[in-house]
Amino acid sequence: MSDTAPRTGPSTGPRVPTVDLGPWLSGDPEARTRIARTVDRALQSAGFLLVTGHGVDPGLRVRVREAARAFFVLPTEAKEPYAVKVGGRGWLGPGAEANGYAEGTPTPPDLKESLSFATHEPFDDPRIDAEWCAPNVWPAEAPGLRAVCEEYLARMAELENHLLALLGEALGLEPDFFTRHMDHPTYGFNINWYPGREVVGEPEEGQFRIGPHTDFGTVTILDRQAGKGGLQVWTDDGGWEDAPFDPAAFTVNIGDLMARWTGDRWRSGRHRVLPPPADEPTEELMSLVYFGECTPGTRVESVPAPVGRVAYEPVDSHVYLRSKLDSITVN
Repeated sequence: MSDTAPRTGPSTGPRVPTVDLGPWLSGDPEARTRIARTVDRALQSAGFLLVTGHGVDPGLRVRVREAARAFFVLPTEAKEPYAVKVGGRGWLGPGAEANGYAEGTPTPPDLKESLSFATHEPFDDPRIDAEWCAPNVWPAEAPGLRAVCEEYLARMAELENHLLALLGEALGLEPDFFTRHMDHPTYGFNINWYPGREVVGEPEEGQFRIGPHTDFGTVTILDRQAGKGGLQVWTDDGGWEDAPFDPAAFTVNIGDLMARWTGDRWRSGRHRVLPPPADEPTEELMSLVYFGECTPGTRVESVPAPVGRVAYEPVDSHVYLRSKLDSITVN
């Protein structure tokens, strides 16, 4: 996979643009209007953005990777006590997920391992706690992981709120249109390890590090590494394209719940991660993936026309999310 910028249309600019959040966060009205327009156009086309000026320390991302890798390279028998299924807190080992199933594309299991974390602050309702809240599991074999992950999660929650405020303005709605549903949101956080072929073996026909899919929630904030067996995004004009890469940027994409909320004005960003390349079989990558959601019980109703384009039936946010998570679990 190359790290070149994506192709552009005759006058539209990059299909996956880079947005500097600095002027947005500074409160400059003219800059905020300009940024909101750019965001609206990009999310209609591909559902993806690159975001710089976010203020997250790059060293923090390095420290999370270093701590997580100390766990991933352990022998399988040392990791097995932490094994869980999709939606659990712990280790998702080889064969645990097949993301292509979420869009109805049968694929072999994804060629990755993950450390998976999720909502840990309890709710007032024990029924919600039973389904969505549990203590995160911190492997004893990676003693530095908890501190750096908890710091990283705090920064992601802040960035998520900034992004949701920007999305409200990009739709021409009230500034708190999305953020008012964030008083006690759930989240997911995966550290995805993509080892080389010496670990995962020869890919099967149609097998990916992550199969083609869309994410399920509101916004996903991805910190990734570039590689030949890396991220591709889908656009109507270009089909599958190598995702643009900037080591200082986060890759942000819209999930299914947000697309539904906007009446399909915005595209749920379809993407995949290519298998380890034959010409670089030992390539190893790691991604930090924060899945933004909202407060359980939020009623998600499509924004009406002329902003929205499709009027979906209203749904309970977390009934919807649960059905999506169940769809990718390999039994």
